[in-house]
Amino acid sequence: MQAFTIEALDSIKDMSMSLMANFTAKRPFTHYADIRIELSEERGAFCENGESKYSGMDYGFSFGVRVLAGDDSISPGYFGLTLGKEALHRFESMLEAGLNHAYERALVNARWKSETKKRFKRLGESLWDMHLAPIKICHDTIPPEFSIDPLSISPQKISRFITDISKEIKALDSSIAYNQIGASTMLLREFFASSEGAALDQTFALTHGITYVVASGREGVQEHYDDIGHQRGWEILENGYGGPYLYNKDLRTFSRDLAQETIELSNAPALKGTADPVTVVTDPHFNTLVAHEIIGHPNELDRALKMETSYAGRSWLFHSLKHNQRGKQVASPLVSAYSDPSLPGFGHYTYDHEGTPGKKVYHIEKGISQEFINSRQTAAILKVEPNGSYKSNDASVVPLIRMSTTVFECGSQAPQDILGEVDHGYYVVGHRIPSIAESRENFRITARKVYEIKNGRIGQLFRDGGITADTRDFLMQIDAVGNDLRIYPISNCGKGQPMQSKKLGNGGPTLRSRACLTGTSA
Repeated sequence: MQAFTIEALDSIKDMSMSLMANFTAKRPFTHYADIRIELSEERGAFCENGESKYSGMDYGFSFGVRVLAGDDSISPGYFGLTLGKEALHRFESMLEAGLNHAYERALVNARWKSETKKRFKRLGESLWDMHLAPIKICHDTIPPEFSIDPLSISPQKISRFITDISKEIKALDSSIAYNQIGASTMLLREFFASSEGAALDQTFALTHGITYVVASGREGVQEHYDDIGHQRGWEILENGYGGPYLYNKDLRTFSRDLAQETIELSNAPALKGTADPVTVVTDPHFNTLVAHEIIGHPNELDRALKMETSYAGRSWLFHSLKHNQRGKQVASPLVSAYSDPSLPGFGHYTYDHEGTPGKKVYHIEKGISQEFINSRQTAAILKVEPNGSYKSNDASVVPLIRMSTTVFECGSQAPQDILGEVDHGYYVVGHRIPSIAESRENFRITARKVYEIKNGRIGQLFRDGGITADTRDFLMQIDAVGNDLRIYPISNCGKGQPMQSKKLGNGGPTLRSRACLTGTSA
């Protein structure tokens, strides 16, 4: 049997394209089909309190197919499988069976759609045929970027590396009650082919480190975790990364700094909440989660069109096709925000999972609501251009509309000047936990640290605080935007049913607005 590596894809690409072409030519009422194949190789480890708990290698092999078929109506059929190594030698028969299964599902869906339209008359008119907006058909190969090949790093080396760091954290101070560190590095290869003629081979290097620290101090127990990562090799954790936009220290320094902050916060007083809004200056790390929750998710068009209302909510930007915020002011004229898969980090890609080239999409431009991120299907509904935002966390599951790298756009003011203009307010630093309304119309996000600002100077440090605000009010009251755009990883964005957890990138510069503080009772 052929050894399993991501290079195994070379032996099945041509067969897959030929099989799909023959399949669509011989099946009546077939309008479109596509195939996604994914292979991965990963090395990783984690440890607790200076002791190794796991180290090992893993692999992934999966595929998914989509078929659009029907006579009177057009509907989709999907099929996907997660496979083992032994499936490689019989992949052709499994792929053919998957195409047949998806085709039969599409025909049944189309038949039921036609019968429902006839039965319910006017109500049945709400059942739309599934059409895909046209895109540029591409043939391309995208190689990974790295200095240290992920596959050259042994699990034992990763384990020794993080265990040494964990021992350092444990010995740092007697108040450190617990620490856990994990690291992984991998190559992920994706192949996409469609009946329209697309053929795309993309390989990604993904390296990720996460640190979790618990400290017990005078003011109680504090627990904090944070992560670093990028689409690069092992060098990200060993040496750090120096931009543009994405800057991270090496994992050892990053972990030590997080531990020191946790100790400091365990000795800091708790922030008291406020009933009325106060001036808040939010740093890029905190705004990473703000951009994710109140810009990225509400601008996913499947959410806006109520396709995931039952399990993920709706969007305050889009009530209906006639009543929505497109073209209306939803933020201060100083505010622009966009998604851009060309930016560095976990959200970077060239083509999405239906072969659409990714593009920069302005969600807010100078305060005005603009575009949603979309799929070919949802783009056809709104009669707009597809922008390459249809992604899945594995080839075996149906893609969803997902953020790439969603950020607030950089402004012109230096962060120190934004702080220096505040007579009295609060500097909100680092994100922790979000709590978001069903349609994202208001939010509550906790911070790692909150400092009081007096006469333009940073003063007392507080723990266990954050901000809460109406989304539109917060955006409309932004009166300063910094020139310090930074991108950070969001390593566990969940969406869909069943849940798909995906690594993304978000960020922004320093912002100044007004919001209520959250914390202990005033």
